[in-house]
Amino acid sequence: MSDPIETSISPSSSAGDPNLNPNPISLLHPRREPFEHGLLPIPKLVFTDPTQTLIPLKQTLISSSTSTRRVNSAALSQSLQISPDHACLVLDTLASVLHSDSDPLVSSKPQEINSSSADVHDLLLFLYIQSYKKLLPRTHKDSAAVADVWPSTSAFDGYLSALSPLQLVRSNSRRFVPSQADEEAHQLSYLQKHLANILSLLAEPVEGEGEESLVLTMDRFEHLGFLIQFGDKGPEGTQLSQHAPFFANSDPDMPAVPVPAAQVHDWLLQNIASALEHISERASLKENCPAIASDQDVSMADACTTSIKASPSARGPSFIEGISKSSLVKQASDLKGSSVKVLNCHDSVIYILAPLRYATVYGCSDTTIVIGAVGKAVRIEHCERVHVITAAKRICIANCRECVFFLGVNQQPLIVGDNHKLQVAPYNTFYSHLEEHMNEVGVEATINRWDEPLALGMVDPHDSLSHPAGVSDVQAESATRLDPDQFTNFLIPDWFGCESSGSTKDNPFPLPGVYLMAQQRNQKNLGEIKQLLREAPLEENRKRELSSALHVYFKDWLYASGNIRQLYCLQGD
Repeated sequence: MSDPIETSISPSSSAGDPNLNPNPISLLHPRREPFEHGLLPIPKLVFTDPTQTLIPLKQTLISSSTSTRRVNSAALSQSLQISPDHACLVLDTLASVLHSDSDPLVSSKPQEINSSSADVHDLLLFLYIQSYKKLLPRTHKDSAAVADVWPSTSAFDGYLSALSPLQLVRSNSRRFVPSQADEEAHQLSYLQKHLANILSLLAEPVEGEGEESLVLTMDRFEHLGFLIQFGDKGPEGTQLSQHAPFFANSDPDMPAVPVPAAQVHDWLLQNIASALEHISERASLKENCPAIASDQDVSMADACTTSIKASPSARGPSFIEGISKSSLVKQASDLKGSSVKVLNCHDSVIYILAPLRYATVYGCSDTTIVIGAVGKAVRIEHCERVHVITAAKRICIANCRECVFFLGVNQQPLIVGDNHKLQVAPYNTFYSHLEEHMNEVGVEATINRWDEPLALGMVDPHDSLSHPAGVSDVQAESATRLDPDQFTNFLIPDWFGCESSGSTKDNPFPLPGVYLMAQQRNQKNLGEIKQLLREAPLEENRKRELSSALHVYFKDWLYASGNIRQLYCLQGD
């Protein structure tokens, strides 16, 4: 896909103005959320030339919008020529990555998305970044060690190679997610390259002076908060305009004077350049002084008591990386910030019992991961034979194999990319603070769309790989429902002996009838077996032998399944 750049905004003569110099104390950062959770593999949303398409679309959307310039799903469907379901998906995805929690779209109930609306300018920025290409995965710095725990090639790799070039990615299963610094630099470079076009979507010409006199009002400038932010503030930080010398300290009772778009462009470019320089300096420091440099890629020790690598700010996520053949539990007090990334974990059980905004699981295998309550979005990517249990607003599953998802989700699970043998099932666990956490982040127990997966394209247009013609139209393999006879409750251990302090005593999501019946049937069968054993007409010494045999078989199962590690970790805590 070509990536043309329009020079619709020329450099301003004020570029050397000292008032435009970036503030070294408060660096500009890209907002990661739109780039990590806001990209949709819908071909009609990926434009060869975003500006040429979106400027006329802007006028179309405004003409069909309300007086407050908001667009609903029906107008969006008609304007973009996409299905009503895809239009609702666009609005729901936008709601999950918007920078302002006070926006009506964000506060809409899950069942109200059809009738909700989005601000035209937020929507335009969201559509523009659908042209973004993700950074390719990197190879792990200790690939030899990872090779010992990473799963071998899957049995169906042979026939996959005939289907799609994604097998090129799969053939190297030891690729790992890029570092946060690399991703941030990549996102900043994208914004740097496309800044003129992005500003042209927000700016308006001065009346009577034509397109050469584009200006930005303070209100339009605030929409850039969808893509960038200053400092380490989270979503409740100061307004973006308060960091700009041309809008800072404006009288709140008086409308601020519009600013030439070229002036805004120059000021932002200087800030982006400073941020990129800062990242480069940090990378150089890390390379030259690894002992003292902060390294967000440090793998965690292979032990039950391992601590996670937490970001020092509310802006960044906490990392759980490299757990192998172990158990790990983290509660809200153990996490910094409101998002978590679980990376490259193998043959382990991980409990994240906390209220979160975002959660990402990447490159894990043969692992069970319990993620408490997630109010924005969960993304599971490049995982094999993983069980994920989560209560969340929405979830996206990409490029996974032989995984089972036990879900309490308010929106349809999104299935994208090269997936195989996925299964979905209703939510199957609880912990004492679960309902408290769900209420905190806005997950509703009365709505569970676990069994309504929505499959999109098999090829992700946002990766940096080339794809043969026609493959982009192939739909991803969807997920099947787990057989009710295989459905069981998952028990979360009382790791800290304080489970009685919470109010949740049972699974808050009602089970569908067929799963409830299967559960009751299994419980009845277990009760009957227990009764038969108790009433077996055996002498006392034979009963002791039977009990001893059962204990031996159970112990053998604990070791064979790896669950013995959880008992050791529980005892260790």
